[in-house]
Amino acid sequence: MTAMYEKLSMPAEGLRLHLNENTGGCSQAVLDALGALTREMAAVYPDYTDATAATATLLGVPPSYVVLVNGLDEGIFAAALATLRGPSPSPLESVIVVPAFDMYAGSSRKAGGKVVEVPLAPGFAFGADDVVAAVTAATRIVFLTTPHNPTGLLIPRASVLSIAGAAPQALIFVDEAYIDFGGETLIEQSLLDRYPNLVVGRTFSKAYGLAALRAGALVATPATLGRIRECVPPYSINIAAALAVPAAMRDTTHYDWYLNEVRESKRLLYAALDRLGLTYLRSEANFVFAHFGDAAEDVVTGLKARGIYVRDRSGDPLCTGYVRITTGVVIHTQACIAAVEEVLCGGR
Repeated sequence: MTAMYEKLSMPAEGLRLHLNENTGGCSQAVLDALGALTREMAAVYPDYTDATAATATLLGVPPSYVVLVNGLDEGIFAAALATLRGPSPSPLESVIVVPAFDMYAGSSRKAGGKVVEVPLAPGFAFGADDVVAAVTAATRIVFLTTPHNPTGLLIPRASVLSIAGAAPQALIFVDEAYIDFGGETLIEQSLLDRYPNLVVGRTFSKAYGLAALRAGALVATPATLGRIRECVPPYSINIAAALAVPAAMRDTTHYDWYLNEVRESKRLLYAALDRLGLTYLRSEANFVFAHFGDAAEDVVTGLKARGIYVRDRSGDPLCTGYVRITTGVVIHTQACIAAVEEVLCGGR
């Protein structure tokens, strides 16, 4: 895995289906909230009371169980710092199930930790026993993602809890960046109280379309969050994000519309891949992981020439020949399908 998150190209034009962004844009309510920003509000440090309360209400926990972060990336880095730095004769360890989001390994190493990688089983099956077997007395954080990126598969709740119970000395960081699109969240106050080493990360980039505003949250017991808060700058969330978060949550119509678009986009893409005789994983996220085999590079290059960007994950463990395609607004998915068919079938 890379030492830090790989920053991919950000084309000014074209269809960006390579970063799992919200392809429909944020709610108009967010723009209205940003339009209410005054000169005076911009001149003082922001207050997070409303944004924290809105997030806590949405997630069904007290505000003391929530800390806002500058995108979930900051939450990942803060958790790594809080757990992996400290007086120790040898590096403390971070356990990561691979393939995985690059930020887990990059943040762990930057915090001074040793990364222990646990590959998914063949077929991308998650093995809780494999993770537990990798835990040692030096393990201080375990990174899990559900729905998983890049596969879109869920980690069973029982598996997460079994790991949390088997590694009480370690923080079990569950990244739920894509949970809006499918799966059962682990955010329950009673559950967090029962497993105080459990912390859940959420982002408002995917379903709410706030990626450019950098807003996320960590959820755990107040005691667990206490040591992480020490690694988060006091005003890392800017005023625009603080205004946008509650506004986005209020507009449930826009939120529901986008989730419906994602569901229909996945249905259309599955059908197209079936027609082409290609295999794929049925995803609980806002993307589909498809196997193009030897044609993967040609597909990625051919789509790029047509102004459509998708993510070749062939360099990751178990992922040779796999391409990840964001499934957002239906018309964008239809354009991608037409381009894939043209690339694969145009010469036949």
